[in-house]
Amino acid sequence: MYRSMFRMAALAAVAMAVALPVGAQANLAVIDVQRVVTESDPGKEAIKKLKSISDAKVAEGQALQQNLAALQEQFNKQRFTVSEERLAEMNKELEDGSIAMRRFEDDAKRELEEARRRELGGLEQRILPIINEIGQERGYTLIFNKFQSGLVYADEAVDITDDVIRRFNTAQ
Repeated sequence: MYRSMFRMAALAAVAMAVALPVGAQANLAVIDVQRVVTESDPGKEAIKKLKSISDAKVAEGQALQQNLAALQEQFNKQRFTVSEERLAEMNKELEDGSIAMRRFEDDAKRELEEARRRELGGLEQRILPIINEIGQERGYTLIFNKFQSGLVYADEAVDITDDVIRRFNTAQ
């Protein structure tokens, strides 16, 4: 869910690291973006909004599924006792219900992905200035996304996640 956040920044940071003059020392920091999203107040709010949208879609899907199941049950009970014409109508209703269910699932998935993109994009726009501010204040040359940059080890002393969360929470 958080993979795309800061991907471009990580690539730019790697490019900058490679471009550093020989002998130049880089002052590095890392940030756990996923923790910022899940632990900051704005991140929790975004997650709550996404959960609310998801819960509403699940409830709507369950209602459609129940209607489809009721149609199927009615069809199964009456298929031997109704006319051919009514049987064809019932069969058509089942097909239409199945198609509506598939469309709903596709639309719901698309809407949830768009909501996720919108919410996380909004967070990213608000978080980046805070990260830049901390980076400038502390003289960091590079700040890496801890788990999306290919980084396999970072000393906790260079992790600025807690500082970013604190500032993000107060930057309302």
